[in-house]
Amino acid sequence: MLGAQLALAIGLSLVDSYRRRNKKPKPFPTTPPREVAVGEGTITTYTFGQDLYDAMLAAIAGAQKQVLLESYIWKGDAVGEQFKQALADAADRGVEVHCIYDSFANLVVSPRFKSFPASMRVLPYPVYNAGWRFFDLRRYGRDHRKILVVDDSVAFVGGYNIGSAYATEWRDTHVRVTGPAVWDLKRTFADFWNLNRRRLLGASARPLLLETAAEWEPRIRVHRNVPRLWMFPIRGMYLEAINRASRNIWITQAYFLPDTDFVEALEAAARRGVDVRLLVPLKSNHVVTDWVSRGYYTQLLRSGVRILRFKDAMVHAKTATVDGTWSTVGTANIDRLSLTGNYEVNVEAIDASFARALEEIFQLDQTNCLELTLSEWQARDLHRRFTEAMLTPLRPLL
Repeated sequence: MLGAQLALAIGLSLVDSYRRRNKKPKPFPTTPPREVAVGEGTITTYTFGQDLYDAMLAAIAGAQKQVLLESYIWKGDAVGEQFKQALADAADRGVEVHCIYDSFANLVVSPRFKSFPASMRVLPYPVYNAGWRFFDLRRYGRDHRKILVVDDSVAFVGGYNIGSAYATEWRDTHVRVTGPAVWDLKRTFADFWNLNRRRLLGASARPLLLETAAEWEPRIRVHRNVPRLWMFPIRGMYLEAINRASRNIWITQAYFLPDTDFVEALEAAARRGVDVRLLVPLKSNHVVTDWVSRGYYTQLLRSGVRILRFKDAMVHAKTATVDGTWSTVGTANIDRLSLTGNYEVNVEAIDASFARALEEIFQLDQTNCLELTLSEWQARDLHRRFTEAMLTPLRPLL
């Protein structure tokens, strides 16, 4: 049975890959960067990759003391080379540059690209990290985070990886943060570096020593999943917000594979009159994930949850807004790998202005969606039902 399921998953992936060959991307609606004041700092939203990359490269070019860059995927293409050169230039002028990337996510990237100048300190998080402790599940999480911190003044976090396709072909969401929250993202990077530096870079690798800022920003919190320490606060953050919702819950997700508690929380919210909307790709870059995620659609639609499918482009954002007050943007998908497996980071904001900005982004995205109705879903043909049933047992692996 397992062999049949895996064969089906592989077959679907091969067919999907063949169909995507020479397929040209289509335009999709985006919003220009928008800055809102939150507490003692600001949050700027980016929904188009090139706008984000321009801002990130400008920040690196203006760095005076330190640049910390962490990316799950760092392509060796034109955009990837642009970032590599900007970081090397910063290091050459005396800026302290630290970089982290996930080796598994970059297996197809040329080894030549992964050769960095000695002036840069680079930590490739390994494909296999358990060593002889193959039984220790805490050591299997991937580094799925995307963070850039420049000096103590600005930080970027969100769904965008680094690569040319993401600059123009994917619909994602990232934020630029200033103010006290920058320190939280800086600590997020430093803690990961210090946790892994000795084993991966050798005993001579220096730790990142950070002075702890005394300021706290009560409207912005940075939540990070740390599987090595068995810490997974992002799932709890989401569930608390959903359970407290009284007006609306608008979620955008690249891959939606929640656990039972998550689904029941959304159903309960919809049944008590909350406007629950879930925006996902019509077709994502992982076709098997699409098929497996559809197993939740029947119960969600029956409870009143609206399912909106983004067309013509891959929507890779991981955002949510609740009741015009609570919002989150980050790297964590609503699936097992992100919520209880990988290293992730999400920014949580309690602010009406930022929530309004995310609501406007959601409403624009909705204009490019096809809504799935219960009657349409129930009328799907037999082979689709069969495929969904066959792949459902793979849900715990995703």
